[in-house]
Amino acid sequence: MDGADEFMKYRSPLVSRYASKEMAYNFSDRKKFTTWRKLWIYLAKAEKSLGLPITEAQIKEMESHQKDIDFAMAAEEERKLRHDVMAHVHTFAHCCPTAAPIIHLGATSCYVGDNTDLIVLRDGFDILLPKLARVIDRLANFAETYADLPTLGFTHYQPAQLTTVGKRVCLWLQDLTMDIRNLQRARDDLRFRGVKGTTGTQASFLQLFQGDHDKVEELDRLVTEMASFQKSYLVTGQTYSRKVDVDCLSSLASLGATVHKICTDIRLLANLKEIEEPFEKDQIGSSAMPYKRNPMRSERCCSLARHLVALIADPLQTASVQWLERTLDDSANRRISLAESFLTADIILSTLQNISEGLVVYPKVIERHIRQELPFMATENIIMAVVKAGGNRQDCHEKIRVLSQEAAAVVKQEGGDNDLLARVQKDPYFAPILGQLDAILEPKTFIGRAPQQVARFLSEEVRPLLEPYRSKMDVKIELEL
Repeated sequence: MDGADEFMKYRSPLVSRYASKEMAYNFSDRKKFTTWRKLWIYLAKAEKSLGLPITEAQIKEMESHQKDIDFAMAAEEERKLRHDVMAHVHTFAHCCPTAAPIIHLGATSCYVGDNTDLIVLRDGFDILLPKLARVIDRLANFAETYADLPTLGFTHYQPAQLTTVGKRVCLWLQDLTMDIRNLQRARDDLRFRGVKGTTGTQASFLQLFQGDHDKVEELDRLVTEMASFQKSYLVTGQTYSRKVDVDCLSSLASLGATVHKICTDIRLLANLKEIEEPFEKDQIGSSAMPYKRNPMRSERCCSLARHLVALIADPLQTASVQWLERTLDDSANRRISLAESFLTADIILSTLQNISEGLVVYPKVIERHIRQELPFMATENIIMAVVKAGGNRQDCHEKIRVLSQEAAAVVKQEGGDNDLLARVQKDPYFAPILGQLDAILEPKTFIGRAPQQVARFLSEEVRPLLEPYRSKMDVKIELEL
């Protein structure tokens, strides 16, 4: 095909624009159909070991042709047969004439279709988990660095009590640690469909082994073991339960919600000029406004995370409408929803790793925002100091209330800076405590146990989760913008 023809048809941007090579390959036709051939080889080997008349020469022939798929022939066969599995059976048989009679022996289409999907889901998690671990690692390092840097907290996106930059990042990490546990659990819970036959009863294999139930169970066990699964589902219909897809994609959708929240926070902080994502030397923020540094990586994550969250609706609905032993209205949907969920999760994790490796903090801006709000927050501390110096609480409260409202009017009505501190310093009533004001207004006295919480959280909950991924921690992400 002329390369220019590629630009005459839709290409999914998930692959053409964003996804890693590893995840794109995981959902590729080559991975899918070479896995089908592996499964046919596993089946033949297991059947031979249990006494069926299959020769070593037939197995060697299949093994020698496992990867040389004639995709053009398979496409032509599918056009004729209107059946993708039989098209590939015929294509495999064409290059394995000796093995042709025993390829797919006793199996139904879902033997290769569903088992391959389960392998691809497992391998997809194995790609995502180290990426998620690296994001957690980078953010944990960032949280540790800024564990005791005071910053203005926000509730309702209104100024609130102080926290620290590191403690805020631990809120992100808390969600991400839940996500890595969810992904690991979903991955470890996967079982193989195994060798179950047309409606899941194993009737065809029981016939092949002349009613020997033990051999049928051993066949299932052998093939499951060859595919590197610990267990197979003991009961299936023609397909494995589509609730398995719900379980997998719900963990990814939940990750999408986490990433959306993190990247929204970064976008809000970028607006405040407190924290910014990385920005390349020659990167352009706006075609019209040269001064702009837009948080485009975080915006990309939010955009794709919405898609990831939305995709959970597909497996939920698919699982709910699988009639009896199975219907085929799952097939077209799953071709899209399974691949897109993993591809999208892959992209947002790569992007978030890139962001987390280059976050920029502006302590002076953070300090200025604290100065604008802290006098209001310190009023209770000022009252306590006055009382300790012999003053009356109610009188002091009224003085502070009046001065606070005057200062608030300067900020809100005149657009000026918060001058509450200057008003307190001018008022003779507060003369007994003027020497204490600097100590009263020291930001670190307002952050509570935030630094201690960061240290304990990172040591007890975050770092231990990362131990299994230590060998994969050094991978850096070079992001294509």
